[in-house]
Amino acid sequence: MSSLRRLTRITGFRKRAGTALAAFPLLAGGLVALAGTAAPPAAAAQSAPTLDNGLARTPQMGFNNWNSTHCRAEFNETMVKGIADTFVSQGLKDAGYTYVNLDDCWALPNRDASGNLVPDPVRFPHGIKAVADYVHSKGLKFGLYSSAGTKTCDVQGFPGGLGHEQQDANLWASWGVDYLKYDNCNNAGVDARQRYRAMGDALTAATRSTGRPILYSICEWGSNQPWTWAPAIGNSWRTTGDISDSWSSMISIAHQNQPLAPYAGPGAWNDPDMLEVGNGGMSDTEYRTHFSLWSQMAAPLLIGSDLRTASASTLAILKNTDVIAVDQDPLGRQGTVVSSSGGLVVMSKPLADGGRSVTLTNETASARTVSTTVQDIGIGGASSYALKDLWSKATSTTTSAISASVPAHGTVMFRVTPGSPVPPPTGVNQLSDLPWTSAAGGWGPVERDRSNGEQAAGDGRALTIGGTTYAKGLGTHAPSEISYHLGGVCSSLGVDVGVDDESVSQGSVRFQIWRDGTLAADSGVRTAADGPKHLSADLRGGTALRLVVTDGGDGITYDHADWADARLACGSGPSAGTHDLSDLAWSSAVNGWGPVEKDRSNAEQAAGDGRPLTVNGTVYAKGLGTHAAGSVAYYLGGSCSSLTTAVGVDDEVTTKGSVVFQIWRDGKIAAESGKLTSADAARTLSADVTGALEVRLVVTDAGDGVDYDHADWAGPRLTCA
Repeated sequence: MSSLRRLTRITGFRKRAGTALAAFPLLAGGLVALAGTAAPPAAAAQSAPTLDNGLARTPQMGFNNWNSTHCRAEFNETMVKGIADTFVSQGLKDAGYTYVNLDDCWALPNRDASGNLVPDPVRFPHGIKAVADYVHSKGLKFGLYSSAGTKTCDVQGFPGGLGHEQQDANLWASWGVDYLKYDNCNNAGVDARQRYRAMGDALTAATRSTGRPILYSICEWGSNQPWTWAPAIGNSWRTTGDISDSWSSMISIAHQNQPLAPYAGPGAWNDPDMLEVGNGGMSDTEYRTHFSLWSQMAAPLLIGSDLRTASASTLAILKNTDVIAVDQDPLGRQGTVVSSSGGLVVMSKPLADGGRSVTLTNETASARTVSTTVQDIGIGGASSYALKDLWSKATSTTTSAISASVPAHGTVMFRVTPGSPVPPPTGVNQLSDLPWTSAAGGWGPVERDRSNGEQAAGDGRALTIGGTTYAKGLGTHAPSEISYHLGGVCSSLGVDVGVDDESVSQGSVRFQIWRDGTLAADSGVRTAADGPKHLSADLRGGTALRLVVTDGGDGITYDHADWADARLACGSGPSAGTHDLSDLAWSSAVNGWGPVEKDRSNAEQAAGDGRPLTVNGTVYAKGLGTHAAGSVAYYLGGSCSSLTTAVGVDDEVTTKGSVVFQIWRDGKIAAESGKLTSADAARTLSADVTGALEVRLVVTDAGDGVDYDHADWAGPRLTCA
């Protein structure tokens, strides 16, 4: 609650937030550890340092009276005890709700002669400690309210905590208080960080002296970007002004809170204010959206309606354990918007079991179909996915599409669980062409073959590091992690890494490649001034690949990080011995005209329309018939040593045609023919391919166009160990 009933608009925070995100939860089960060591448990994704008081490892759940009573007379001891009773009798305690909290107006307007706060004897005739004891007797916890100013927010002006921090903290601890909501009114112009840190220090001292930990909820309304400094002080921080019981207020607050996902994590949460579910100003459909979005955003779930008179539909919403499980997921990630267009909004939240929670929200005034895919929500690599509708409880499966008809102002919420993952195919694969098992970036989605533009999918540009542009790769923003299932079949990864040129001389990041729980490669800190750095990682025997980007120690501003030309080698190469190349399966084949032909020339049209390979009168039984411009690639897997072939223009071309043959190994030319025409005899090319992952046979025109450029790879033989 605040007396300033305004919605503080969160604008311009993105580039000003300069604090570092030193640690964040990794989707495959751990925080980046030292080289060669197993990764420790997942940690929070917010500014460092982070308060570690052991509380709110998942978002706090409970009750606060303000939204239903304000400062009216029905706010009293009888009500509070009745709420505690209802928690137990209606199964809310079993559903996870823990805290029964008082808001403003519990005290008298003046402190006593010793400077202590005095409970209102009319509202609380037995005192606050007696109420706390009653709540504790139910197996619940008890919370209280104050303000980081001279007075609280209600117009009656109850005493605030400014200048009395330690005295008040000690008093609350002696009463058995487990939770403090600390507001922002009448603050005398004192810096917010100073005021809130003073109370945080006082609560810590009170805990040390009494052994009673007190959860610290900072209610600063988002005025001074608390997400950038509050994680070091408290367990949650308000990101917006006060909510009211209307669709427009609720959805506006959701929009303000959604971009702040990088700052939330275990022990420290973005707080978009308390729940209005059941207070009567919205429909049940809108309340389900309210509850879904708050759970998807890993927000504190503090009931704001009078549970003693709550309807069955209100209790059904508040006790939906499937939705609560999303809010309380131990991975501790806040969901992010993956698409938003025309009032149709899709959010995705990573879950500890490797799945995702997905919300499909229709903010328009009529029913609409809202759709996404498993790839768009950040998971992939499985043959199928189980879907559970968390409101209807219906179950289904999908291979990719996720879609639902959503009523006006409604939300359909799915839990998406991947089936058995599928390992990458044999060959050299570009990572951006493969489905990842999970992907999450600090700002905006992870992009395929584009840089990260921080907001909507596809808003980046061509990947560019130090002036070098790449056609393939992944664009991310620190902190980020991308995971792939390897299944033990892959051998290596080679990739260029660096800060994308769109960062314009700002940004610093660190790239790490993890094979299961072992660090396989580390870039060190790379800045926007650095060119690309090549990383190579041995992945043999690995089950999972994780690409991790952290900030370089100076915060996440402009930390646009590129994994460029990321080539993953998987599977075994040809068996030992000497092979006619046309007897092996190629991994890719591109031809200027018609298909690449095995043991026949290229006649430009349908497969098999050529004739025996013939160069300057010599006929070859084995080989490849191609046409400029062409490229045929074979996966070697490091198991072969040499390739030898004759090359020339096929005799089916009489007086025209001129080409150049090249043998490439792992991106470098290993042999080249020079210009050959239809008048030239076959030329022999030999290439050392020892240890190469891939060999490519490339034909280019010789500078005079591709007309009649029928090019034969005659009798090519590959020797493997």
